[in-house]
Parts: sequence; C-alpha cells; structure tokens
Amino acid sequence: MRQKFHNLKKVKVRQTWNKYNLYNLSRMTTPNASSRTFFQQKWGAKSLTRAYHGEQIREGQWTRMFRSHMPSVVPMDHQYLAQHDGSEQAAGRGSGLDLPPGEKKRALPKTPYMHMVYHPTERRLDTAIWRALFASSTRQARQFVVHGFVKVNGKKMIYPGYLLNPGDMFSVEPERVLWGTGHMKGHKLPEDSERRQSGQNQRADESDDVEKKGDDKSATQLQEASPSESEPVKDPKAALKALRKQAEAILENPKQGRTLSAKGKQELRAFKRQVKTTISRPNASTERAIAQNLESTFEQLKATLLSEKPASTTTTAASDTSTEPETLSPKDEYQLRVALQRAYENPRDPSKPYATPWRPREYMSAFAFIPRYLEVNQNICSAVYLRHPVARPGLAEVPTPFHTETSQLAFTWYLRRR
Repeated sequence: MRQKFHNLKKVKVRQTWNKYNLYNLSRMTTPNASSRTFFQQKWGAKSLTRAYHGEQIREGQWTRMFRSHMPSVVPMDHQYLAQHDGSEQAAGRGSGLDLPPGEKKRALPKTPYMHMVYHPTERRLDTAIWRALFASSTRQARQFVVHGFVKVNGKKMIYPGYLLNPGDMFSVEPERVLWGTGHMKGHKLPEDSERRQSGQNQRADESDDVEKKGDDKSATQLQEASPSESEPVKDPKAALKALRKQAEAILENPKQGRTLSAKGKQELRAFKRQVKTTISRPNASTERAIAQNLESTFEQLKATLLSEKPASTTTTAASDTSTEPETLSPKDEYQLRVALQRAYENPRDPSKPYATPWRPREYMSAFAFIPRYLEVNQNICSAVYLRHPVARPGLAEVPTPFHTETSQLAFTWYLRRR
C-alpha cells in the first residue's frame, strides 16, 4: 500500500472502514469551482472519484471498462395503465387536458444518472465482497480472493477482477470474515509490564479471598471446589473433569438443590453434557482454550448462585424453623441463561487471530449498509449478485459519497476518451 493512503491534509475518501477515512468523509466538501478552469475541475473530480471507486484498478483498465450508457429503469404504474389507454394525453389543448386550479400533477424526482458513472466496478468480485460486508476494505477483499478464500458458484476463484453475472453466488470462508470484520487483538505487553500486571492481579485475588471468608457454608464449599482464575490450565482434561464434579456437587447438594429453580438445574445439566462431550473429543489442539472457556462459564454460573442470600432470620424460634432458602428470581434466571447462551455461541478462544469473544470493528456502523443488487446471508458468509445496479427516479443503486456535479465532471473527463 502506498504511503499516505489516508492523507489528512488532502482529503480523499477510500473504500475502507478506517477511522481516518471516516474522519475524511465527515469533512469532505464539494470543490470550489469559481477559481478553476474547466479542465482543472474535470481533473479534480476525476482524482477524487477514482480514489474511492476502483482505486485498486489501473487507470488504463478502468478507461476500457468505462461506458457512456447509464443503466436505468422507469417505474410504470400498473393501475394507471389498466385504467387508461393513452387517449387522455391528447384531450384538451396543448399537452393535455388542463387540470382544475389548485390541483397539480405529482412530479417524480429526477433520476441521478451521473451517480452511475462507476457502475462497471460494482461487478468486480473484490468490490462485491466489500459491499456485502465480508471485508473491511476492497484491498482486504482482494487479498482474500488472491489467497484462495473465495468461491464463486462453488468453485475457487483467485482473480479479484472477475466480473459477476446476475445470479452468481460468491462465498468467503467464515474464519476470514471474522478476522477481517472483527476487532483486532491488542498489542502484547512487555515482559516487565506483564510481571507487574500479574503481581497486581495476584494481590487483588488474595484480598478478595480475605474478604470472602465471612460467607456462608454453601458458598465456602463452592469456592473450595473451584480452581483460581490466575492458575493456567495445565491438563485440560483434568480441569474439565473437575468442572463436571463441581457441577454434580451443586446438583447433589440438598441445600443448593432447593435453591436452584428448574431452569437453573437444566442449565447445569446442559453444562455437564457439554463438558462430557468436550472430554470425549479426540481433537486436542483446542482443548486448552475450550477448558478455559468452560471454566469462565462455570464461574459465571457460580457467581449467580453465590449472589443469592438466604432469607433473613427473626428472633423467634418458630420463624427460624420455617425459614427456607430463596429461589432464583426470574431476572437472575434470565441473566444466567443469557450468559450461558453467549458463552456457548461466542466463546473465548485465545488461539484465534482476532479478539474473542467476537465483536465488530470500531467505526463499522458508518459503513454497514448493503446495496439493493446484493442478497447477503451473513450466517454462511455468502451472497448472490442479483442483477446489475440501475438508476431510478430519486435513487442510484451505486453507493457514492460524491455530489452529482462532481460525478458529472468525472463523467465528462472520461467521455472525451470514448
């Protein structure tokens, strides 16, 4: 990538989700044409628009792709066509029958033809991948295609300039999409900083243990059975077996059994089944990450159980004998269920090249839109190129951040070469 790709001094908008690009987009204005010649206006408009539309395409290649014909459609009112045969256009004098005073025809908005100047670039595979939100920039989408992570109609395609036809389906590997559109991992701390941070965490854990000595007997039993978070997982299978025993101890404990609701017991049983399934898996490459994820899930479940306090006792003996532990409230059950569901669907996995649990990149919301000519399924990271983009009254299906006058000047620049 060339230097000063995101230049803050000379504003040029790019097809990327970068924060500097968003800043340039927020302060982009229409160029002042009062002190420029017509040639300078055309050159400046061409430079601005080419920086956004097909920046990765060579100028000679784009010149051959340029077409002076702008595809468009005209909406036809089927009710009007069914009620009239066209003879009403000849009624009266001039261009038709005069309307009553105060009644005007509904004027259709103008068709923005000039926004369709770069419509041939929307057929390119790398641009379609970026439009479908499968990559954070067209250059990254081009990288996915070149490295063989993209398929078109079920076959691997390694040419980013492949022109899609209506009905073509393209798909990207989900891991590449999660890496390209997800939050990046933070920079690693130096060794001295890591040692200081680990020492602070250890002292904080010790202070927390001292504060928790006054808890009730059931909370103490749960804390004795659970491993500390600061200790690394040396043997993943042993840690998973320990987690299963802890869950069984909570279910078999009569006091805790009365405290848990039916939904809480179901969640614990589901947790036991997941641990058992994980232990039986032959793949040992991700056992450590899965064990850490299950430990964090169990800690969340245990914290929810420990947050419940028994009912306050009174001074009389009759009230002491009648008091029973409270059950989980519906709000706590919902929070526990949501926490378990999030841990299952979006687990923490340190082996991934992106930050986990997965979350979208910063500043993505400003660019999160999909054009009309694409049908996208985010669950399987696939999309269908339905048709070529067209212009309609008041709408052009080629997304562009430029004004109509700027696009018209760029069209005039390339029109002289056809």
